[in-house]
Amino acid sequence: MTVAYVGIGSNLGDPRAQVLQAFDELGRLPQTRLVKKSSLYRSAPLGYTAQPQFVNAVAELETGLAAERLLAELQAMEARHGRQRSFRNAPRTLDLDLLLFGDLELDSSTLKVPHPRMRERAFVLRPLLEIAPQLAFTLEACAGQTIERID
Repeated sequence: MTVAYVGIGSNLGDPRAQVLQAFDELGRLPQTRLVKKSSLYRSAPLGYTAQPQFVNAVAELETGLAAERLLAELQAMEARHGRQRSFRNAPRTLDLDLLLFGDLELDSSTLKVPHPRMRERAFVLRPLLEIAPQLAFTLEACAGQTIERID
């Protein structure tokens, strides 16, 4: 089994409900167990800012799936939730990012782990460090970003 961390975000429909439902669905993935889930956080959008605020969280999983298969399962979940990829940083019903997959370092055309921008995003690092404080990350690079714990 491999420990994996998944970033969860939503800002369309009922974002809080989308994130909570994603936690449940992650725990039902094949060969996968939901180990921990962070609190929910509200954050301002980055990149394309003319959109609603996000609700974000991070899940810790133990999985027997390969990284590419886990990514495929995450993308299938996004599609079931109506995710549209109309343009970069577009509003979304559900966004699932594979942040870390054990000690794997991979840079392929379909998957990059560790996630290449996670260290620049408070909405990833705050919930990640909440459930995995042993990880050696700091919030220094994203000190100016607004994020608020909401539950």
